[in-house]
Amino acid sequence: MASIMEGPLSKWTNVMKGWQYRWFVLDYNAGLLSYYTSKDKMMRGSRRGCVRLRGAVIGIDDEDDSTFTITVDQKTFHFQARDADEREKWIHALEDTILRHTLQLQGVDSGFVPSVHDFDKKLTEADAYLQILIDQLKLFDEKLQNCKDDEQRKKIESLKETTSSMVESIKHCIVLLQIAKDQNNEEQHADGLISTINPVDAVYQPSPLEQSVISTMPSQAVIPPGSGQSAPSSSLTSPSHVNLSPNTVPDFSYSSSEDEFYDADEFYQSSSSPKRCMDSSGSAAVLTRSSTGSSLKRPDTTESLNSSISNGTNDTDLFDPPDDRDDDGEGESVEEHKSVIMHLLSQVRLGMDLTKVVLPTFILERRSLLEMYADFFAHPDLFVSISDQKDPKERMVQVVKWYLSAFHAGRKGSVAKKPYNPILGEIFRCHWVLPGAEGEDDMEPVSEGPVPWVSKSSVTFVAEQVSHHPPISAFYAECFSKRIQFNAHIWTKSKFLGMSIGVHNIGQGCVTCLDYDEHYILTFPNGYGRSILTVPWIELGGECSINCSKTGYNASIVFHTKPFYGGKKHRITAEIFSPNDKKPFCSIEGEWNGVMYAKYSTGENAVFIDTKKMPTIKKKVRKLEDQADFESRCLWKDVTYNLKIRDIDAATAAKHALEERQRAEARARKENETSWETRLFHEDGECWVYDEPLLKRLAASKH
Repeated sequence: MASIMEGPLSKWTNVMKGWQYRWFVLDYNAGLLSYYTSKDKMMRGSRRGCVRLRGAVIGIDDEDDSTFTITVDQKTFHFQARDADEREKWIHALEDTILRHTLQLQGVDSGFVPSVHDFDKKLTEADAYLQILIDQLKLFDEKLQNCKDDEQRKKIESLKETTSSMVESIKHCIVLLQIAKDQNNEEQHADGLISTINPVDAVYQPSPLEQSVISTMPSQAVIPPGSGQSAPSSSLTSPSHVNLSPNTVPDFSYSSSEDEFYDADEFYQSSSSPKRCMDSSGSAAVLTRSSTGSSLKRPDTTESLNSSISNGTNDTDLFDPPDDRDDDGEGESVEEHKSVIMHLLSQVRLGMDLTKVVLPTFILERRSLLEMYADFFAHPDLFVSISDQKDPKERMVQVVKWYLSAFHAGRKGSVAKKPYNPILGEIFRCHWVLPGAEGEDDMEPVSEGPVPWVSKSSVTFVAEQVSHHPPISAFYAECFSKRIQFNAHIWTKSKFLGMSIGVHNIGQGCVTCLDYDEHYILTFPNGYGRSILTVPWIELGGECSINCSKTGYNASIVFHTKPFYGGKKHRITAEIFSPNDKKPFCSIEGEWNGVMYAKYSTGENAVFIDTKKMPTIKKKVRKLEDQADFESRCLWKDVTYNLKIRDIDAATAAKHALEERQRAEARARKENETSWETRLFHEDGECWVYDEPLLKRLAASKH
């Protein structure tokens, strides 16, 4: 690869509060990105500043195709290319440079390729050290029991705490080495059941940079917005007149004007922002889908749904207690796992699909993604009140109100973690008892409904993982007494964005009011995980819509991602339109996890939703002993229990067993040339539809 590349980019500066044209030079051998105010200044050696690339992380914005960031030395630098192609070429060159020098930092010779035997040796060594430390921990306990001196006891406790921390680090190393070894299994590669990220013996090898990237880059410079400056007609080349040896690499990235050079790090926000809306936050926990499988065939629906339940007479006897995801273990920072996350980041490239990337267990949330989708109905009273509205205009407003209230309940703690990837055929069922409905006389169960042991006045929910490749979840909810139902499917497609993880939610939902024969088609926002190296957090982004073809009412909703500088997190704006109107009769703005305000065309202003004052209604789930083997909480019970007691090894082993079972069943289906049969949903065009929706059952009862 050529040792040096050069070309124009724009760089965001804090002094000018905007984009500034600069001439950049990338030295592959030195691991340095230098910049100059012009190409002429570069020729004269008048360097304005530089970015040291060893240990750097590149980030991109999924909603912007020309900008990218480099985070290193606790600073984040922002750059803008002319277009997506130019950005891609720069990023490839930078990634290869970063990888080379990061490996050198770790003492790895880039010409050495470890074998599987080397990995086995490392695993044995790590396990031996682990056993030594575990034995030492036992000795500490014995010494503490016999120690009478308070000062000596404090010293022993301090040593024990340090040793415990080291034990956890070695455990994570063993998990990562085992993951790397498993990914190299030739049989699994042949079956196409595991996707590795271009590994050679499980060590990532960068592909050589395309010759076109080395020899020529776009000749048109990036003109900073509003600058009026003409761009020089030059290209990225491998010039011989610049000689930056590794000895000239500074200890830290620098500039002749430190305030002007770099953008603030994650913990500082300027009051000014680039004109284009971008996000510089870190990456996250909404990452992968390493699905597994159930050996159970499609059951007889009636027999399965009416399986025996406990003989108790109250909710404590019949149902699991409310989930406790917000207790202590869920709120911790991932700082202690930073080295593990950095290792994983070094294995992937920008824009890569993360669907098949295997992740360590400690980032899991202790519930399945299917259960997370049930959070859409954390306010079931808002959902059923849609059918109570007598006017189509009010029904549309109520649909929007329920939709905007549906996102805040999914994130209980302040730290983002990833739910389990549902395995093929996995089912989750639950229901909600509406306020005021507990003492109603009509407690007759809906025997043909998705949750046949609950009353007609309850809201019932069922979800199924209907596809493994691509990963698609389908879910359905209804309230018999209100004659309303909801059917949806979501295909989650995750993408690595450097300092962020993007999850595209592809699919749609449909609210059906049976009494009015109205169908409200809606779409879902994308999710973004930020700040994986500090305290991960979730934000939503993208444009969504709600449309009713019968009445003509429609709504557009925008989930705004946080800009680089300034601005608020979690902002939404929405507009609701009457049929054929170009001006909205209702405009909404606020925060989807806070307060949203409505402004009507009549001049009225009001609080539309205040999620902080709206109590969520707890869902009810049958006890584990009453669930079928393929139901979510039963399926993942060993993983969940061990995560709760913080036994990461046992949780990883339980998760691995589920994954191996699914792979074995996939191989068996392939050998027998059979296909998977879904349990409760079927494919209808591009949608997945519940087999026995309320609409179908009521229509059949009339005949």
